Amino acid sequence: MFLNYPKIFPIRHWLWLFLWLIVGISCQKPDTEIHQPTPYELAIPPLFAEKLIAPVIPVDNPLTVEGVALGERLFFEKLLSGDRTQSCASCHQPQRAFVDNTRFSDGIDGTFGTRNAMPLFNLAWNYDARFAWDGKELGLEQQALEPITNPIEMHGQWPEIIRRLNTHPQYPSLFEQAFGTPQIDSLAIVKALAQFERTLISGQSKFDRYLQGDVLLTEAEQNGLAIFMDETKGDCFHCHGSPNNPLWTDNQFHNNGLDAVFTDLGLGAVTGQATDKGKFRTPSLRNLSYTAPYMHDGRFETLEEVVAHYSSGLQPSSTIDPLMKKVQQGGVQLTDEEQADLIAFLRSLDDPQFIANSRFSNNN
Repeated sequence: MFLNYPKIFPIRHWLWLFLWLIVGISCQKPDTEIHQPTPYELAIPPLFAEKLIAPVIPVDNPLTVEGVALGERLFFEKLLSGDRTQSCASCHQPQRAFVDNTRFSDGIDGTFGTRNAMPLFNLAWNYDARFAWDGKELGLEQQALEPITNPIEMHGQWPEIIRRLNTHPQYPSLFEQAFGTPQIDSLAIVKALAQFERTLISGQSKFDRYLQGDVLLTEAEQNGLAIFMDETKGDCFHCHGSPNNPLWTDNQFHNNGLDAVFTDLGLGAVTGQATDKGKFRTPSLRNLSYTAPYMHDGRFETLEEVVAHYSSGLQPSSTIDPLMKKVQQGGVQLTDEEQADLIAFLRSLDDPQFIANSRFSNNN
């Protein structure tokens, strides 16, 4: 009597079967493909690379090509406002170095704020990461949250904004490419906006080219630089930096003698410290020809008025910065010619290429 054993395949048959299984598995398409965003290479100007430390890029929001592109689109997107009529670019216009030309910006309900819109450039080098005139926003991501829902600005509601973008024919795909998920929330929105804003770099002024040996300054511009750096003349460099600081701001908070009595406490309202009353963040001196009016409340319409303030209009107060050393004389007392030369130098910090960037021409 014989037992019925199963037929044994030749070994070559088993090898062929194994190979076919491997091929079949490898050819199967996964149910979900996780898109890996492309790292974005920030275009850092030579002087920035030479004189500054690395820009501030949060580890939880690295720059990517997809994230920056999404942030740029959202920056010009009117769906972010309550009535779909305004975007971030409404008050931060590229052709004006990302400000508007009014003293106070008009919100969607026809309500005006109490502070002048700040320009947006070189934000990735704000090492203390305190934004807005009073420093209340810690980080660009946090800063982007507030205007969207502020009742005197875009006056949007996050649930409605998220609904609009989630039901949009393109945005879910764009968010998935940038962040790996088609689901949209407020955190992803502000992350994208912050990525875009970190790419707004102004570093191609005439003075930048002068420092690189490509152009010469006029006599008035040279005199203006000397006045700027002279503690007995303009004495401007303590707050606004020198040729060794291409940001042209210390990004710190100072009371620059605008008022004897404060109607806006500035940093003092944020910290609650009496010693911070009337202090505001130092703006960059780049692109001043495009960013009028000036100061936190837009009180000065021209550069001539600004320079005249420091020359003879300082107002003493309990928190005026010690750097305003000639406050008892009203200011540094520049002659008319010295004021004109100082303004000539300040205009050499304008960056026409920045405001004419074709990257933004089709988004307005």
